[in-house]
Amino acid sequence: MTTTPTPATAVDQSLLYPSPYKEFWHAFSRNKGAVAGLIFMSIIVFCALFAPWVAPHNPSEQYRDFLLTPPAWLEGGQMQFLLGTDELGRDLLSRLIEGSRLSLLIGLSSVVISLIPGVILGLFAGFFPRFLGPGIMRLMDIMLALPSLLLAVAIVAILGPGLINTVIAIAVVSLPSYVRLTRAAVMGELNRDYVTAARLAGASLPRLMFITVLPNCMAPLIVQATLSFSSAILDAAALGFLGLGVQPPTPEWGTMLASARDYIERAWWVVSLPGLTILLSVLAINLMGDGLRDALDPKLKNAA
Repeated sequence: MTTTPTPATAVDQSLLYPSPYKEFWHAFSRNKGAVAGLIFMSIIVFCALFAPWVAPHNPSEQYRDFLLTPPAWLEGGQMQFLLGTDELGRDLLSRLIEGSRLSLLIGLSSVVISLIPGVILGLFAGFFPRFLGPGIMRLMDIMLALPSLLLAVAIVAILGPGLINTVIAIAVVSLPSYVRLTRAAVMGELNRDYVTAARLAGASLPRLMFITVLPNCMAPLIVQATLSFSSAILDAAALGFLGLGVQPPTPEWGTMLASARDYIERAWWVVSLPGLTILLSVLAINLMGDGLRDALDPKLKNAA
């Protein structure tokens, strides 16, 4: 006599074999810093996506009667300007919200532009270690020998300041890390049994590279892309501070720092608040990167 499984048995099976998404979230959520970083970056992304509706004022509008107004909680502050105004009477909170759009756009664009060619070059360097590998890796070594910020400054100085050229410069600076990481991951996967089985089954070279091997190399690349995102925000702020990035009056965190550095003694909030925003954003992204590393690395998951 056969019996049909009860709903309780089905529930037990789902608990025994959780979905990959639940398993990933369980491993990620164990890192409280990563969860805090995710919450903070969710707020930043929300403000960036809905900046025209979230910002209390037009970020370019100048209120001449409220030059260098302190934040609302300080003496002389105004409730209509919660974080105060800058040297031209523009609302600082609105400019920070609007600046988040550019900073996130620069970070995301530079990561995508450097990730795609970096992965392709790394795959070719790993699959052809004798022919293409030495030339590609020596070129990456030359790029790594130059300070990243100095190389970015040189590229922007040649191409000219602006948003697109800033993205290109940061993408070029980030390229070697993706190439080296992809090559190392590919070299570690080529001797695996599933790659040998795919070769014996007659898989073509593009299929081996992009369908068989590359998906198994994505975990470290995702972590690297997350950390490169924070580096891109820092580099964009540095270029903006040097006057080589996004040009004023466009609100961008680094440009805001550069324009306010002459007022650091008499209006500390004009410099401190953009700097604090950059600090917290980079810290939150780095904490998320640590959480992704813990969640995607099987050794760290088993150790926990």
